[in-house]
Amino acid sequence: MLMVLDVGNTNTVLGIYRDEELIHNWRLSTERDRTADEYGILIRTLLNLGEMSNGIITAIAISSVVPPARPVLEEMSMRYFGIQALFIEATLDLGMPVLYKPPSDVGADRIVNAVAAFHAFGGPAIVVDFGTATTFDAISPKGEYMGGVIAPGIGISAEALFLRAARLPRVELRPPARVIGDSTVSSMQSGLYWGYAGLVDGILERMKDELENPYVVSTGGLAELITPACDEIDSIEKNLTLEGMRLIYHRLK
Repeated sequence: MLMVLDVGNTNTVLGIYRDEELIHNWRLSTERDRTADEYGILIRTLLNLGEMSNGIITAIAISSVVPPARPVLEEMSMRYFGIQALFIEATLDLGMPVLYKPPSDVGADRIVNAVAAFHAFGGPAIVVDFGTATTFDAISPKGEYMGGVIAPGIGISAEALFLRAARLPRVELRPPARVIGDSTVSSMQSGLYWGYAGLVDGILERMKDELENPYVVSTGGLAELITPACDEIDSIEKNLTLEGMRLIYHRLK
């Protein structure tokens, strides 16, 4: 079986594939100081919870936007699984030409998402990934990674309000009952939620001026929260990144 790890700035997503079927997946907090042993013990525990043994894992693919995590994950893969992990990077032959300049500047997760979206929906397409940052990635009709947009994530925006405005509290991110808030908390929730939905739709409308009728798919940890408020997104695929990693691993191996 193939184990895939998508290591982001805020969350790490772990998935187990049996051939083309995703049979287990977990979302964890990314901790930059986590050791190889901590990763190994944590993953072994999750496998046990899924009633799987270590020996069932025959391959590992990793996509990471946290550079210090790479040597730790390499050590974990060899020590706990006896496997040399494949690290997915934009400079590899991923089956998708990268028009970004330079290609090495593109986060691996963005290319992985683009590969999965093109495989599932064809081109042109746009992927909106709601993570620490919100990224918008454009795929051409020919299956080229064209580039995109990077915006601060809604979590960053909420934290900035709390940190920079002395009288504003930290609030839960959730859809407000009404647009017009009747308290400080509900007013902030409305501004964050509907303001962010407006940002997403506004960017997508402008991207669609440069792409002819693209399919728009969302993914990421906050996709299920924000997507219902957005008019320009066609569907949610919460495991899009894991699926892209599976496709790329089989292409390279």
